[in-house]
Amino acid sequence: MTSADGSGARLRRHRPFALYWISRVSSTVALQMQTVAVAWQMYDLTRDPLDLGLVGLTQFVPAALFVLVAGHVADRYDRRRIISICQLIAGLAGVTLAIGSAGGWMTRESLLAVVFVTGSARAFEQTTLSTLLPGIVPMSLLARATAAGASATQVAVIGGPAAGGLLYAVSPILVYGLCATLYVTSSILISNVKAERTATSREPLSLSMLFAGFFYMRHNPIVLGVITLDLFAVVLGGVFALLPVFARDVFHTDAWGLGLLRASPGVGALAVAIFMAHRPPRRHVGRIMFGAVATYGVAIIAFAFSRSLILSMLLLGILGMADMLSVVIRMTLIQLETPDDMRGRVSAVNSLFVTASNQLGDFRAGLMASWLGTIPAVLVGGIGALIVVLVGRKVFEPLYKVESFEARR
Repeated sequence: MTSADGSGARLRRHRPFALYWISRVSSTVALQMQTVAVAWQMYDLTRDPLDLGLVGLTQFVPAALFVLVAGHVADRYDRRRIISICQLIAGLAGVTLAIGSAGGWMTRESLLAVVFVTGSARAFEQTTLSTLLPGIVPMSLLARATAAGASATQVAVIGGPAAGGLLYAVSPILVYGLCATLYVTSSILISNVKAERTATSREPLSLSMLFAGFFYMRHNPIVLGVITLDLFAVVLGGVFALLPVFARDVFHTDAWGLGLLRASPGVGALAVAIFMAHRPPRRHVGRIMFGAVATYGVAIIAFAFSRSLILSMLLLGILGMADMLSVVIRMTLIQLETPDDMRGRVSAVNSLFVTASNQLGDFRAGLMASWLGTIPAVLVGGIGALIVVLVGRKVFEPLYKVESFEARR
């Protein structure tokens, strides 16, 4: 990343951000590998798309249960330590999956139980991770750092599923053991990040403080708009839970095919993240976000009609590009619109909505596929995402009219 003002070079030389970036890659690679392995193992056990939806629902439940507490914790305690502990818990979950697979006692119920534990740790980790970034880089670099941090996720989203699918063909024990190792590595790295600014809130725990993130979001039309738009678009347009069905029953591939499908959105998303780290949007930010969500819906509709593995990978790549464009704009606006002592609680609300959109979207897809069939479930989801754009254009007009990040800063 380079730029005329040298900010790209400054970001590369920023050691705390480098440690943060590598830690984020390690933990996300582990998560993506584990996601592919668990999905394939579940579908191999039951051959029921509804169970794939239940995996998503099981990840959502702990997020819904713990999100308010997670935001409170992120605003009161050392955010690096919170993330480190969560990653250690996820590592223990990976060890459990490896031992269970080796012993042959992994069942539908035990897989869901481990997913619940991992989801509980992620409820705290995901909330805290996004609040840590404004504390380790100057605010003038936040938009670039957000895009560069997102690129870390996409590097993992590309490499993790592909590696998980290939390694699962060798042994599921190997996949889960490597996941545990990566989680522990990430935990060590994040604990060594030096934060320039730390959480300052020491308000006593109360209901009003727990719900402060919701109150703040409700009274800020920009934050409310970006979070709500993403929620409904992804809940209605979720497709990833059904990729094992497409891999096995439509494209007639093995776990490696699932890995390639899961990695494809990351390829497109990484390209956009790198570009935006170099050139973040300077004008028409709100319109760009709405256009990205519309592109997301169109890509899903086209994917529903595709019968070619290569074409489907290309369409998922376009979907990933659109999603990343929306993510970087959403995360940057949320950080710019939120004071530091509120970031944990607002981030908790955002994490809940992101988790709800992804996991409830998976559940919606699995449930609808069991009722209508896989292809109609995906098609309905894409159409639903487009409807969200049309409705959101009217409901969230202040977001649509956001011109630039500089104006919001």
